Amino acid sequence: MKIQEKTRTAASGYLALVVLPVLTLLFGWLFVRSAVVEDVVMAVIYVLVLVVTFICYKGFFMVHPNQAKVLQLFGTYVGSVRQTGLRWANPFYSKEPVSLRVRNFESGQMKVNDSSGNPIDIAAVVVWKVVDSAEAVFEVDDYESFVQIQSEAALRNMAASYPYEAHGGEEVALRSHPQVVAEKLREEVQDRLDRAGVEVIEARISHLAYAQEIASTMLKRQQAQAIVAARTQIVDGAVGMVKMALTELEEQGVVELDEERKANMVSNLLVVLCGEENVHPVLNTGSLYN
Repeated sequence: MKIQEKTRTAASGYLALVVLPVLTLLFGWLFVRSAVVEDVVMAVIYVLVLVVTFICYKGFFMVHPNQAKVLQLFGTYVGSVRQTGLRWANPFYSKEPVSLRVRNFESGQMKVNDSSGNPIDIAAVVVWKVVDSAEAVFEVDDYESFVQIQSEAALRNMAASYPYEAHGGEEVALRSHPQVVAEKLREEVQDRLDRAGVEVIEARISHLAYAQEIASTMLKRQQAQAIVAARTQIVDGAVGMVKMALTELEEQGVVELDEERKANMVSNLLVVLCGEENVHPVLNTGSLYN
């Protein structure tokens, strides 16, 4: 059974700071008075009361902003105090502080395989905070270490679910869909940290690259893909321009071309438009059919 946070109200420490010294002075004076009149029984009572009063001084504790104090009585959880300032509670309570502030955790660079089996180096930043102080203290042994280990495990699992880059279609990839991947990573980490009373505010990839042993090979592939994409766009544009030129020539009646002359013209135009270097014209002084 999970131990969940119970909000507990502690007495004002400022009031106790006034009451306890007054009681100390009062019973100290009564003890001296009873000793003077040699009333042994009352003197013993006043000594016991003074001892109890001094023990009560251990009940003071301070709660800082965005902090909770988890109270235990002989191993039994009794509640958590979130009221800020000087507080006073049972002096026999143990009071363990738990920070509720927003914190960052950055994982180290890890080598994992993506869904395509390619080794990649990946790291992430996780922004988190404690929302249930009781779960953070009692459900896990060390919640800070728990956050680090589970975040890295979630990152490994998430990285193995997607390819490094998309190879076609609407495939989600680590490099091309950072928002989708970040949300998936946040959900993955949150599922693992729910038991520790931790809320994951944000989780994002901070480093992503191919592993060193395949980086050069993958760079060549990326360059080849870029060249093919550029060539495809050039050819598409060239075909459109050739089609437009032939249509304009026919509509305006500039010249009548048979199928062979059209093919020759298309060939020449594509060479001019798709060539990487400047084209040197060749003058034909005869006929195309000679």
